[in-house]
Amino acid sequence: MATAPALAATDDGKVTDFVLDNGMEVVVIPDHRAPIVTQMVWYKTGSADESPGKSGIAHLFERLMFKATTNLAAGELGRAVSAIGGSMNAFTSYDYTAFHETVAPWALEPMMSFEADRMFNLMLTDDDIKTERDVILEERRSRIDNNPQAVLDEEVDATLWQNQPYRIPVIGWMQEVEKLNWADAVAFYATYYRPNNAVLVVAGDVEPETVKALAEKTYGKVPRGPDLPPRVRPVEPEQNTRRTVTLSDARVSVPSFSTQWVVPSYHTAEPGEAEALDLLAEILGGGNRSRLYQQLVVKEGIATEAGAYFRGTMLDATRFTIYGSPRGDAKPADLEAAADAEVARIARDGVSSDELDKAKDRYVRSVSFARDEQPYMAYLYGSTLATGRNVKDVEEWPDRIRKVTADQVKAAAARYLVPDHSTTGYLFPKTEN
Repeated sequence: MATAPALAATDDGKVTDFVLDNGMEVVVIPDHRAPIVTQMVWYKTGSADESPGKSGIAHLFERLMFKATTNLAAGELGRAVSAIGGSMNAFTSYDYTAFHETVAPWALEPMMSFEADRMFNLMLTDDDIKTERDVILEERRSRIDNNPQAVLDEEVDATLWQNQPYRIPVIGWMQEVEKLNWADAVAFYATYYRPNNAVLVVAGDVEPETVKALAEKTYGKVPRGPDLPPRVRPVEPEQNTRRTVTLSDARVSVPSFSTQWVVPSYHTAEPGEAEALDLLAEILGGGNRSRLYQQLVVKEGIATEAGAYFRGTMLDATRFTIYGSPRGDAKPADLEAAADAEVARIARDGVSSDELDKAKDRYVRSVSFARDEQPYMAYLYGSTLATGRNVKDVEEWPDRIRKVTADQVKAAAARYLVPDHSTTGYLFPKTEN
């Protein structure tokens, strides 16, 4: 059996990583504090991998995976999980699609059997496609079209990204989802839903040797699919303009703004850059001790909320965002100007060693606390491996964060958070003239 690396004796909590003969990577995260286990199967395909004109097929297929197989009736997995008091769900993002169950350890083998079965034996009909397509169209109407913030977010995405497929919503464009059919679904399944394009993460009250044996018994029986070409997507051109998107809607009661920049992700950044962007987001808007919160909410009192975030786990370039909602007579433009001033101050003057050290402590501590949760650990490793990185990247992340210098944070702000290269979205109440 080819494994990479070979299994070794493990201490409680030591992560083990190996590969089945059919190419499926497996990660095991032992945690014996409670008699539960979480299994997540990650497919390295998401909405950004869809063919032109087929937006929404990745999300549609996530739903179709719960239909009948040659061995099981539709809905049988859900009924089995409910019968033992477990939980299950699935989600689609730009770069991956994941399916997960949390159950008692004795139920891990049947859960693996369910997932392995639908990886290869799914049986789809025209009625299946039509039913789930209609559900998604209604979901789009209720979650997007009836939500002014969601409508604005879609328009901002389509403006921020000029070339990359991240500009297309995960749920798909209405007019394209309406045309998705059986042939589209079968082709998508045959291309992407194969063990050599998947990662299995098991976290909980298990031993690596047990998971290895069960994985070989279940997933190991699924035939390897054709090797997929590298995930090469359109590259984002250099952005040299400041763009704004404005939406006024009668359903809006409190206005807001957000400004976004295209920045490198952990997968595309130079060494240390993504870590510096993570800490820049923490210093600017990572909580009530951040600069934006202290300046806009506490000192000036012009905001009800203000923050920043960096979405680092993406296959291609990603975004850095600052946002806020005004208080009292303040306008979104007032918040935007104050936030821009904080960004400019870091780009010009940098951050102090004390401020940086405290940000590192807060950020590493928050992630450490989050790692106390089984599902989060499975998500952390799965999302990392599904976007081109490896187990070592996860394990060494805290040390890399600790090594970030104040100069690196200053350089990240000066290089990437340039006002004239940004996209800002404004959401306003609609008033009668």
